[in-house]
Amino acid sequence: MTSPTPPTTPNRLAFTLLTALAPVSWGTTYAVTTEFLPPDRPLFTGMLRALPAGLLLLAFARVLPRGVWWGKAAVLGALNIGAFFPLLFLSAYRLPGGMAAVVGSVGPLLVVGLSAGLLGQRPTVRALLTGVVAAFGVSLVVLRAAGALDALGVLAALASTASMSAGTVLTKKWGRPDGVGPLALTAWQLTAGGLLIAPVAFLAEGAPPALDGRAVGGYLYLALANTAVAYWLWFRGIGRLTATQVTFLGPLSPLTAAVVGWAALGQALTPVQLAGMALAFGATVVGQLPAKAPQPLVVDPRPLPEARERRPVSP
Repeated sequence: MTSPTPPTTPNRLAFTLLTALAPVSWGTTYAVTTEFLPPDRPLFTGMLRALPAGLLLLAFARVLPRGVWWGKAAVLGALNIGAFFPLLFLSAYRLPGGMAAVVGSVGPLLVVGLSAGLLGQRPTVRALLTGVVAAFGVSLVVLRAAGALDALGVLAALASTASMSAGTVLTKKWGRPDGVGPLALTAWQLTAGGLLIAPVAFLAEGAPPALDGRAVGGYLYLALANTAVAYWLWFRGIGRLTATQVTFLGPLSPLTAAVVGWAALGQALTPVQLAGMALAFGATVVGQLPAKAPQPLVVDPRPLPEARERRPVSP
């Protein structure tokens, strides 16, 4: 199993910025879905996001899993794609406003907890507080007044967040096989996830809908930029950064969605939303700061003055 060397500070900043492009891209999903794609086809959309992207990357990587990695790739594909996509869409359809995004914003806290159990990384007070601030900031940005919440929608949102959080931590724990890069690992997961979604989509939603030019363009964007490139950057970042640092980039997704809604869809941003954006973005930045390593105890090898002044006592 490969263990990438931790990047130096300039390289870590570059990896962080590139990894951040993934949640920024995911933040455009809602606008593309509502403006370009046929309505009420979440599973079909999830399948077209994952499977073509996975097969395309697989053609580029030209590497198949070996041995235990057939099972590991299937597990990671199910957690990060196959279960995550349908549960995410289900919660978005059943919950009002941005409630699904609010529930999803607890992902960093779940990753902190899972990292303690699976990676042996002791949670810090800073990480826990930063996760709470990030979730609170996102809630100010996306949450709207609403009536009673749908229990199934809330459970689906929690399950999707837990699925992606577990997938992120396991991706970090298992790493990659020797000689296999992040492109192949991404291809395996997208292909496995897409194959899991496909039969469910056809059983639940029937035959594919008729697609016009706008829909084709929207699906191409989702499959290529929003999924193939974005997930490659995401899994590449997991290999170089800590799981906690990567997951704290997640709030950039609802923040991007709010900015796109304001810039492209004419949605207004209130002062409360702007304050929430500042809090969530600040938490994202703080979440990238490396944990302070404990200072080693330096012991002076020279004897204490009292010891030097003592004389041996003759028997």
